Amino acid sequence: MFVQTEITPNPNSLKFLPSKIVSNNGSLEINNKNETNNDLLKDLLSVDGVESIFLGKDFISINKYDEKSWDDIKHIVISLINDFYSNGNDCVIDKDLNENLSNLKDIEKKIIKILDQKIRPAVAKDGGDIKFKEFKNGVVSVKLQGSCSGCPSSTMTLKQGVQNLLCHYIPEVKEVKAV
Repeated sequence: MFVQTEITPNPNSLKFLPSKIVSNNGSLEINNKNETNNDLLKDLLSVDGVESIFLGKDFISINKYDEKSWDDIKHIVISLINDFYSNGNDCVIDKDLNENLSNLKDIEKKIIKILDQKIRPAVAKDGGDIKFKEFKNGVVSVKLQGSCSGCPSSTMTLKQGVQNLLCHYIPEVKEVKAV
């Protein structure tokens, strides 16, 4: 198996593409190996320099600490991913991790629909995700995950991209902020 890597706009994040399904249902961000029973995630979080992991449908984004070099981390991560899939595992996460959205207001459902259809695919290309948290007094609160978390260009993306798009489609939206 060959695990490809892609750089992201965040210099401390690298996207790993195993050419297999990573998560069957939803995305997951984790930064503490004690919060998971998954052996691959525990192993990846045990690599010296790894700060957090983000799982998308077909990729794993690894965020590292500033002081560590990708040269020290990259080959170990690739080896761990290869071993995981070589041992017969079909995917890293095989259950629905998404929140139940049934009790949201109509405007919140519209916001989530725009995020899902127009913004998430672009953010996923860069190894990240954006999650709706709240809409209150014209302000949409979102959580940036994966490569987007801590990315130097995320503020510009949030204001010029996400905010402009949401304001265009939903006049009630006045601002978007990351939480």
